[in-house]
Amino acid sequence: MSEVHLLEVENLSKSFGGLTATSDVNLHIDKGEIVGLIGPNGAGKTTIFNLVSGFLPADRGIIKFKGQVINGLKPNQICKLGIARTFQTLRPLLELTVFKNTMVGAYNRLGQKEAKKWTAEVLNLTGLWPKREILPKHLTVADRKVLELARAMASQPAVLLLDETVAGLTPTETMVMIKLIKKIQESGITICMIEHVMRTIMSLSDRIYVIHHGEKISEGTPAEVSKDPGVIRAYLGDEYALT
Repeated sequence: MSEVHLLEVENLSKSFGGLTATSDVNLHIDKGEIVGLIGPNGAGKTTIFNLVSGFLPADRGIIKFKGQVINGLKPNQICKLGIARTFQTLRPLLELTVFKNTMVGAYNRLGQKEAKKWTAEVLNLTGLWPKREILPKHLTVADRKVLELARAMASQPAVLLLDETVAGLTPTETMVMIKLIKKIQESGITICMIEHVMRTIMSLSDRIYVIHHGEKISEGTPAEVSKDPGVIRAYLGDEYALT
């Protein structure tokens, strides 16, 4: 009997007109991992997230969550199953407070009373509780990114897909975000993250997949991937090769 992974994609392919965004991509994520997804801009990484989370239909391939095929399900159905995501472009509900923005995610599974309680727990975990009554427009970019993450966490996911969560942050803000991501993993949530800040993804990831021109060109531990000549040539550069 073949091993059942928490999340698995097989031969995942998507084209837009004559442009191939992903081509026969195979990857899997197991419970408790942090898995990195890296590659140049336009490589197809966010397309993979869009396919997995139901925002785009796959042209070909199978997406499985806990062994169940989820192809064709709508984003809200996939979220309810236990897959949540963040987005590169931050779009909080501008007229709602941090607390109410986060509670929107909690309504995916919970009623009013339970949603309020769980929202408070999420905001405490992410450090946003002191800012719970603030409108998003008054938050820093770093706090808006944390709010994006909190909104996703409020849906009580088993798998959290993070799309460039540390992009644009200062080194100090990046360190705070790294600690938060580790805390989220320790709380029992499995994470797959797209990131261009290599020192962040190398330090956080248990395994890494490298995507280039829509295809998977490498996979392995951070040490293994950073030594792959094809990855160095296509993306990392010699300065990221580990000795």
